[in-house]
Amino acid sequence: MDPARSVLLDLDGTLVDSKPGIVASAALRVLGHNPGKAPDIVIGPPLEDILRVLLAAYGDDRIDEAAIAYRQHYGETGLLGSELYPGISGAIDEMRRAGLRIYLATSKREVFARRILQNLNLAAYFDGIYGSVPGGELDDKPELLAHILSKHGISPSHSLMVGDHRHDIAGAHAVGMRGLGALWGYGSREELEAAGADQLVEMSANLAHAVLSMLGT
Repeated sequence: MDPARSVLLDLDGTLVDSKPGIVASAALRVLGHNPGKAPDIVIGPPLEDILRVLLAAYGDDRIDEAAIAYRQHYGETGLLGSELYPGISGAIDEMRRAGLRIYLATSKREVFARRILQNLNLAAYFDGIYGSVPGGELDDKPELLAHILSKHGISPSHSLMVGDHRHDIAGAHAVGMRGLGALWGYGSREELEAAGADQLVEMSANLAHAVLSMLGT
């Protein structure tokens, strides 16, 4: 196998169920809103985009304040509620043993993503952990993926992005990578198909097989 083959993995909805509603509720309370009236939120896009939709239901545009409240609560307690989907730990171990380089590529703040993986005893399996940073430079998925590819000299044709939302698939295609859609996450089959996912994988326990097959191992 070509040792340069790499897989880039999303976090929320792909590796872990992050129970985001609890944290979003805390942010709404800080701003004086009743979270019981909040619409369902979609996890995966940049936090500010999620909060913009959430706050619109209350006629509120205090996105920056909501983001600060969200991240404060999340950093204190929220991230500890993240749970691995069934079979993910074994899938990552299998991909690692097959010789793949494994990177995390999430819209979540990098510092939180690193703590989640450390808490779940998975950080050591990753060759790099990347997410959004203060200032917004890597908020968009194409920008984040391009950064990872450039930093590690990864060939788009020998790599693969795995995620549960259209942002993951569109981001992969924007930088010349293929995109594998995860159907157990927060996104839908329709969303992933509309985004042009190169392949879909039904169950988290089958992730390693799907990735290794697409990379020709």
